[in-house]
Amino acid sequence: MRLSSMADYAVVTMCAAARHCGQQRVSAQQLADETGLPAPTVQKLVSKLSSAGLLKSVRGARGGLKLARPAAAITLADIVEAVEGPIALAPCSEHGRHDCTLESACTVRPHWPAVDAALRGALAGIPLTQLSRPAVQAVPVAEVLA
Repeated sequence: MRLSSMADYAVVTMCAAARHCGQQRVSAQQLADETGLPAPTVQKLVSKLSSAGLLKSVRGARGGLKLARPAAAITLADIVEAVEGPIALAPCSEHGRHDCTLESACTVRPHWPAVDAALRGALAGIPLTQLSRPAVQAVPVAEVLA
């Protein structure tokens, strides 16, 4: 499984916004400059993230963007779902979808909701505060085993 580029960019954008938490509001152009993402992409993401209740836009001289709730209350699952929709690993586990040729005889389909819930739970366990701070330098596995 792989995140779409837009979901990845949404995480990057939200991390940049989180680093401004408690300071002045930030513009979409500032987020684009900080992340290296194209401004139109950030604008599109800001729209989706705002619609999902993750970013709040304020107009006026002191306007701009800010997190809609504390960074600790926003999870990786929230961000991914804002861009991708509900987390569903297999297409047949999406609600209302009936386009699989194996649907009538599939013994796996009833298990996908549990898999989706486990995946969502794992992503929901990662708060934006964790993602927005600098990562600790990873140690190569060979060094750990030596």
